[in-house]
Amino acid sequence: MTDQAKPTAHSATVTLTVPGMGSDHCAGIVKTSLSRLDGIGAVRTSIASHRVEVSHDPGKVDAAAMRVAVERAGYEVDAIETAESRSPAGAAESEDRYLSQAWNRLVFAAVPATLIMLIMVPHMFWAKIPGYLLIVAVLAFPVVFLRGGWATHVSAWRSLTNRTANMDVLISMGSLPPYLIGLIGFVYPMTSFIEMAATIMTFHLLGRYLETRAKGRASQAIKRLITMGAKTASVLRDGQEVELPVAELQPGDVMVVRPGAKVPTDGEIVEGNSHLDESIATGESVPVEKGPGDAVIGATINKEGLLRVRATRVGADTFLAQVIRLVEEAQGSKVPIQEFADWLTGKFVPAVLIISLASFAMWLVLGESLRPVLGWGAGFLPWVNPDLAPLMVGVLSGVAVLVIACPCALGLATPTALMVGSGMGAERGVLIRSGEAIQTLKDIKVVVLDKTGTVTKGKPALTDVHALEGFDEAQVLRSAASVEAGSEHPLAQAIVAGARERGLDIPEVAKFRSITARGVQGEVEGGMVCVGSRRLLTEAGIPPEALESRLVILETEGKTAMLVAIGDRPAGLVAVADTIKEDSKAAIAAMQALGIHVVMVTGDNERTARHVAAQVGLDEVKAGVLPEGKVEAIRALQAQHGEKVAMVGDGINDAPALKQANVGIAIGAGADVAIEAADVTLVTGELTKVVEAIQLSKATFRKIVENLFWAWFYNLAAIPVAALGLLHPMIGVIAMTASSLSVIGNSLLLRRARIGVGK
Repeated sequence: MTDQAKPTAHSATVTLTVPGMGSDHCAGIVKTSLSRLDGIGAVRTSIASHRVEVSHDPGKVDAAAMRVAVERAGYEVDAIETAESRSPAGAAESEDRYLSQAWNRLVFAAVPATLIMLIMVPHMFWAKIPGYLLIVAVLAFPVVFLRGGWATHVSAWRSLTNRTANMDVLISMGSLPPYLIGLIGFVYPMTSFIEMAATIMTFHLLGRYLETRAKGRASQAIKRLITMGAKTASVLRDGQEVELPVAELQPGDVMVVRPGAKVPTDGEIVEGNSHLDESIATGESVPVEKGPGDAVIGATINKEGLLRVRATRVGADTFLAQVIRLVEEAQGSKVPIQEFADWLTGKFVPAVLIISLASFAMWLVLGESLRPVLGWGAGFLPWVNPDLAPLMVGVLSGVAVLVIACPCALGLATPTALMVGSGMGAERGVLIRSGEAIQTLKDIKVVVLDKTGTVTKGKPALTDVHALEGFDEAQVLRSAASVEAGSEHPLAQAIVAGARERGLDIPEVAKFRSITARGVQGEVEGGMVCVGSRRLLTEAGIPPEALESRLVILETEGKTAMLVAIGDRPAGLVAVADTIKEDSKAAIAAMQALGIHVVMVTGDNERTARHVAAQVGLDEVKAGVLPEGKVEAIRALQAQHGEKVAMVGDGINDAPALKQANVGIAIGAGADVAIEAADVTLVTGELTKVVEAIQLSKATFRKIVENLFWAWFYNLAAIPVAALGLLHPMIGVIAMTASSLSVIGNSLLLRRARIGVGK
């Protein structure tokens, strides 16, 4: 959402749904009108959801006054919600109502306008129809003044009396004068303009309908997200299974999720095993295995097993609700390039009114001198009549300027591209919070990576098993896992998990003992097993020298190695390390191929950091860096490479650096505070998603620039042509509609962009 801050002492928030707020030009008028009220703080507009979020002082201004202010600006308010009652589904319902309303108005206008066209052609080319002027005046009246055009004129009047000028002002002034001038034909023979008035209004309503429908396609990502959630949940209450609406779920409720059903809300499995389709969150189609203790995301699909899930987050706190909020924020935000465009658009409508009046006056005063222009244009433009009186040409040129210059295309240029781009990101598990991040991300020259949880998986895993002569690796690992099963230490659990992954059975341990700073020991199948440091074996009277050379190699690689003794002999060793993510090397190579310098900054020791860097193809490493040191490292890189540095991290200690970077990118599986500090969130935590985010930002920004260029080119080229009398108003209104639709269509073409590593 766009923002205008003006702090208030006691702040509350309401959200207004304004379905007619279809572009940034409209949003600017709504914001200006609200900001004039006393007690208004931040005004945040989102044309993607047609919502205006207003922080205000309840003691000075209430929601009713805000409604009046918006309606005076020429826009209807469909609904008013508090922060607590706000629902994305409400905005979707409002948009559907507005689309239905736009269709009904179009049909109401199109029927009489079509009849006018059907009788106009024979009247002009074959035989005069008796009472023709009266017939077209009666048919055009409901189109221009009643259900067809009434809302447009009311909006224009409210806008003008509110000292603003919305796009409906141009349409009103383009349709009312031709109708009223055409009535002069009842008392003085002259060319009729009534047909033109009806046609202009009908094409305007057609444009509004097509625009609303096309924008609905552009913003379909949010609608799709809204429909993905479950509607009801089976909950255990007093031993009985009860069906409840998802909105009534409470944290702690135990839900029954059957095969094929959606998980109603975020939670933790308490019973059962299954595979879950998490593609809504990750964009990955391969189901993920889950069991007791594992977290699950609401709206994901249970593939086969019966699960019991304890609800942990409900309502606005769920993952799906947060994704919808982030996408809305991105779609309602602005890119810096848009600020200048907005300023120009704000001056545009008053300037068009002046040009229109100047064109009319020019033809009235200099009509005969300018007639050669008409003669020239008639040679290749069939609608130009060089024999018209200067007054008629003046009316036509003035009206043509009004209808051709509607800045709809300009207002749609940026938000439609942002809607499509942010929606594509959400579908791929890349949540971009702001338009500014999209513009900045495309120019990134340096990407700073945290190590643990970003380049690596962030949790230890078994990497090596080595056996001395007389033992085999399976025996060494099986014995070590048996003893370590008695420990809760993460390294011990990694050894146990590694043994299970290799299909080994783990016997029970007896006489288990943990020896501080040395290791563990216990009796396995009648024999004593020790697992730990050199000191543990030495104190047990077992010489560790046979394992020394292998131990040094593993420690040099940054791994944590533990010696294993079985009975009174050294048997081998096991090593554990934080392993590299499968996609890290490919992602870093792809970033480097884009000309991006990649740097790893970590709090880990130099030896481990260098080993990890070598595995993934990194040259520059900054190791042993504390959280505040990460901020300084970012600043140093910004000074060295310019303000074009992105930071990728997942931990609480990364949050300050994420804020300092020009673009902060958080791993979605990481700490909430890191995600809140970031501009971009990667739901899956895969580094390849950083490449996708950069590619998406480049493609989205390219569409924004294309849209702005063609919208401005169209207006700047068309207005002089209209002012010279070479553009018929009816052709102008068709071209205006085509311009808006072309901008939306160009934005939708963004979906064809090749996004992904290797593309």
